[in-house]
Amino acid sequence: MNKAIIKVSELRKDYHVGEMIVHALRGIDLEINEGDFAAIMGASGSGKSTMLNILGCLDKPTTGEYLLDGVNMRELNKNQLAGLRNKKLGFIFQSYNLLPRTTALENVELPLFYNSKIKAKERKERAIHALEQVGLADRMDHMPNQLSGGQQQRVAIARSLVNDPVVILADEATGNLDTRTSYGIMELFQKLNDEGKTIVFVTHEADIARFMKRNIVFRDGRIQKENAVTGRFKATELIEALPVEEDFES
Repeated sequence: MNKAIIKVSELRKDYHVGEMIVHALRGIDLEINEGDFAAIMGASGSGKSTMLNILGCLDKPTTGEYLLDGVNMRELNKNQLAGLRNKKLGFIFQSYNLLPRTTALENVELPLFYNSKIKAKERKERAIHALEQVGLADRMDHMPNQLSGGQQQRVAIARSLVNDPVVILADEATGNLDTRTSYGIMELFQKLNDEGKTIVFVTHEADIARFMKRNIVFRDGRIQKENAVTGRFKATELIEALPVEEDFES
């Protein structure tokens, strides 16, 4: 049995809005095992974004337990959380979050600057390897405005890989991309998962969720249902079935 990378027990999150209390999460029990590729789904207000923020150590639950790779998040202070977040987690966002006046290579190097044990040479070597993993070996010196949307997202994925995290957290990572480019990104995620990467992917798109192994559906702060994906999409096959576009660059 694969070990649990994420283990959440009776997790609750309340927000105070004026005199009202908003129950964003209402007793979540969840495990993400090593090698899993899970979609967290749900409508706006379902609790999926709150869940992602807690999984990413960007927010703390009101009550309940969250263990990341065996470490209890409740027992860590702010600095310890920041260090663990940089070491254990890779983040990918809908808007890429690349520094505009910085090359692809330098953007990917950024997380390594927070690790004083990694010298400049190793930092560069690891960033180059990460860009090679996402198929951008020939774009390392390009600025973000010289890259397509799909290429910018690949830089963001390379940046998430550079610290060799135990889990990648993706937030609507195909939300700004057209169909063909989205399939290219999902092909990359499936490849990374096949190589052993654990991925949690927040999406509101049912078709994107079918690229994954498991779907977890949130509603009103609770897990409404979760299931293994049947009839799972294979990105490579869908890309091959699309009409050829000569100017396409994913």
